[in-house]
Amino acid sequence: MSAPQIIRTPGGEELVVLLRADYDALIGRADEAAEDAEDIAIYDARKAELAAGDAVLPAQVSAAILRGESRLKAIRKWRGETQRQLHAKTEISQGYLSDLESGRRTGTPDTIAKLAQALNVPVEWFS
Repeated sequence: MSAPQIIRTPGGEELVVLLRADYDALIGRADEAAEDAEDIAIYDARKAELAAGDAVLPAQVSAAILRGESRLKAIRKWRGETQRQLHAKTEISQGYLSDLESGRRTGTPDTIAKLAQALNVPVEWFS
C-alpha cells in the first residue's frame, strides 16, 4: 500500500487520495469483515439457543446454512432426501420445493408442517 496523498480544501476539509488498487483492497477487507460479522452473529444466536434449550439445528445443518443453503435444503440434504423423494412423501410438487429452497416463494404454515413431518424434524426448525 502506497502512502496516501492528503489535500486540504479551501474550507479546511481534508481529502485523501489513494491508488485505485489500494482503495479496492480496503473495500475487499471491509466486505470480508462484514461477512465475518454475519457469521459471528449466527454463531452467537445458535449458542444462545443451546443455552436456552430451544430446538437446535444439527451442526451439519447449521454449517450448510452458513455456506448459503436455505434451511429447507440443508435439512433435506441432512436427511438424505432428494426433492423427488420429498415430493412423494408430501405431494408438494418438485418445482414448488425448488422455489421454497431458493427463496423464490415462502411456504404456508400447512406446507411447512407437511415438510417438517416428512423430514421428521420440529416445525420450529423452519422459522
